[in-house]
Amino acid sequence: MTPDEHTDEGKPIEGAPDGAEAFGDPDINRHYERYRGEYPIVVEGLTNSFGEQVIHQDLSLKVRRGEILGVVGGSGTGKSVLMRSIIGLQTPDEGHIEVFGRSLTDGDPEEVVGVRNRWGVLFQGGALFSTLTVGENVEVPLKQFYPGIESALMHEIARYKVMLSGLPEEAVSKYPSELSGGMKKRAGLARALALDPELLFLDEPTAGLDPIGAAAFDRLTKELQATLGLTVFLITHDLDTLHEICDRVAVLADHKVIAVDTVPNLMKLDHPWIQEYFNGPRGRAALTAQALDELRKHMDKPVAVNAIKALDNDAGRKA
Repeated sequence: MTPDEHTDEGKPIEGAPDGAEAFGDPDINRHYERYRGEYPIVVEGLTNSFGEQVIHQDLSLKVRRGEILGVVGGSGTGKSVLMRSIIGLQTPDEGHIEVFGRSLTDGDPEEVVGVRNRWGVLFQGGALFSTLTVGENVEVPLKQFYPGIESALMHEIARYKVMLSGLPEEAVSKYPSELSGGMKKRAGLARALALDPELLFLDEPTAGLDPIGAAAFDRLTKELQATLGLTVFLITHDLDTLHEICDRVAVLADHKVIAVDTVPNLMKLDHPWIQEYFNGPRGRAALTAQALDELRKHMDKPVAVNAIKALDNDAGRKA
């Protein structure tokens, strides 16, 4: 049973697993269907400002169910503000936000609470509680939304989520100060997965990681999305991440989302920021690296070997 699975009506359905009644808490005993609509996130006409500084103006965005949506934009374009607006940490000046078909901007407060346990969030840097162990950090959302779960079961869930995030089992008892930067990210991811979410929000998950660590985190994100059926809202500056795992990319500029499309299609647009970002030196390097990775999968074919040599030589000349 996944405790955060709900129908749009918020009513239980038949088919709860055996033993569900043993939890005691009626909220835990409910078994719900996952969201089946096309767009689990819908943002319309969003406006955010801080004093006289306008961050968003008439911003609209739809996120498709089951996709990994990358969100990019220059510094100060409000990528994190957009995420915070969607998850209810930032109250917009204007606009309408729906998650799983329910309004978060003008809906019933009781309904909003029933939506928030269906997403998980990895903030920049992990945002772990420094005085709690990794396992205790993972248990925080469980205690908040499902206080009736017995301690032994809660510890077991936390242990499983830690291992699901790619950390060794012994990391459960470690404190954040004992973890590397990459391990902190994975611990934060484990907490984001605690409630078996349908939506996963990732804010700069690979920032500060070395290339090997960043690539490993990208692979983990893709594997989790495919295995758990997640919809992922991913804020990033990492061009490799955009090329490797994002189904579509939303570009924030001029106070709104100016384009949402695949990377190849975005590269064809003539907006100056998009051209500089995707077709600049870093963008070309990321594209070359992706091409090399694809070609190396076909090393048994002479055309692939020759192409790799040509790309490597070209990269060497430019260096």
